[in-house]
Amino acid sequence: MDLGLKGRTALITGGSKGIGRACAEVLAAEGCHLHLAARGEAELLRAREAIVARHPVTVTVHPTDLNRGDNARALAERCAEIDILVNNAGAIPRGDLAAVDEARWREAWDLKVFGYINLCRAVYARMRGRGKGVIVNVIGAAGARPQADYIAGGAGNAALMAFTRALGGRSLRDGIRVVAVNPGLIKTERLENLLRSLAQNKFNDPGRWTEFIPKDPPPGEPEDIAHFVAFLASDRARFATGATFNVDGGYSAI
Repeated sequence: MDLGLKGRTALITGGSKGIGRACAEVLAAEGCHLHLAARGEAELLRAREAIVARHPVTVTVHPTDLNRGDNARALAERCAEIDILVNNAGAIPRGDLAAVDEARWREAWDLKVFGYINLCRAVYARMRGRGKGVIVNVIGAAGARPQADYIAGGAGNAALMAFTRALGGRSLRDGIRVVAVNPGLIKTERLENLLRSLAQNKFNDPGRWTEFIPKDPPPGEPEDIAHFVAFLASDRARFATGATFNVDGGYSAI
């Protein structure tokens, strides 16, 4: 299906690997020019090289740490003419209330929660000036089903779901749509690292991490999220705003 995205420009944070990298590939295949932001310059450059080798689009990379508002505002300034923002940067550590101390909690929220908010604030103002644009926040299923052993992540994701609903609820009057996707478990480097840690703690053998891969539902692929993000970013989803969509194999429906 042609989503009608050819010639548009998207900024993807966390765009060098995992879900962000998959979003970059799918949007490039649809003909979008890209701005990719992440902390690691080497990974960004590898992503750009791979994408331009396959797709006739421009890819600009922005090594940056989005846990500071000044960096988010500077990134928005460098990417002033984007049509699509995909907020995807950041990971919040697992653990219960006793395990995640104040410093780790604040550091994680500075990047994911306030990073999303700061970049939305800067980008939304520019989109409103042009009377068009789409913001897609990639959040996480823990926001829909908070659990005690992922308390910082569940609370942060729930906050971003509420933020998306509040900002997107009236954004159409500015010509802008604000939506979100809640991925479930996805086969990424982050998931493997998490399962390796579990295997180390239980068996003292991180090599047994595959024994912890869930089966019901099994993890999805990054492309499962990326194709949904591309659809939401397109005019085919033009009446969707202020909503969060769970794409998690049914996890949050149980």
